[in-house]
Amino acid sequence: MLKKTIRLRFYAALNDFIDVDRKKNLRAVGREYLHYYQGRQTIKDRIESIGIPHPEVSLILKNSQAVDFSYLVKAGDRFSIYPYFYEFKLDDKIKLINEYQGKPAFILDVHLGKLARYLRRFNFDTVYSNKYDDQEIVDRSLQEKRIIISRDLGLLMRKRVKWAKFIKSDDPKKQFKEILERFDLAAYYNGKESRCPDCNKLLQKIEKHKILNRLEKKQKNIIMILKFVLRAEKFTGKVLILRAQKIY
Repeated sequence: MLKKTIRLRFYAALNDFIDVDRKKNLRAVGREYLHYYQGRQTIKDRIESIGIPHPEVSLILKNSQAVDFSYLVKAGDRFSIYPYFYEFKLDDKIKLINEYQGKPAFILDVHLGKLARYLRRFNFDTVYSNKYDDQEIVDRSLQEKRIIISRDLGLLMRKRVKWAKFIKSDDPKKQFKEILERFDLAAYYNGKESRCPDCNKLLQKIEKHKILNRLEKKQKNIIMILKFVLRAEKFTGKVLILRAQKIY
């Protein structure tokens, strides 16, 4: 079957997913990529064949006109493909995926247990279990309106996935920063409330004398202060730099 070509240009973080050396159907030409394909293909299929999961894509322009994932590509088409930028609000008519509304809640894959603890400490409702399979994660995401956080590209490319974020780093602190920046979490943190890092339940204040009879002798002599600080600083008016500190 005769191969056809389209031109693709990816912006910002989407380029991090691309490894030209491992893709026989992709060739870099300046800032664009020449992409070879056969048969009847949607732009979603073509983007994910390169290694970019669809939840990471916010806008697709074909010859300067917005199209959705179902668009059937034609030889000679030229596409500009953009990630999500929370600073910019797109018109509903050109959005590929409706933005998550309200304070973010999450469900994490089996590799992100430490990240779950960070998110819970800052009072972000986070479901995690090392026993969930991909199907369970997708089901709960849709049923409970949760954003999937994963290092598994295959999971994020599932057709039913609606809200998701791929995590690049294997360092929990850097993973935490990725989530903070992607979902603008500083806007939802009041510095007061927190969740149990183990069970995800909201922590409640209680006077010490009310639980003294439930503490062991050693525990009565221990005073531990956990203080979590979330700071947001603006760099050049564009990028939020968020730092989390744990102080004992």
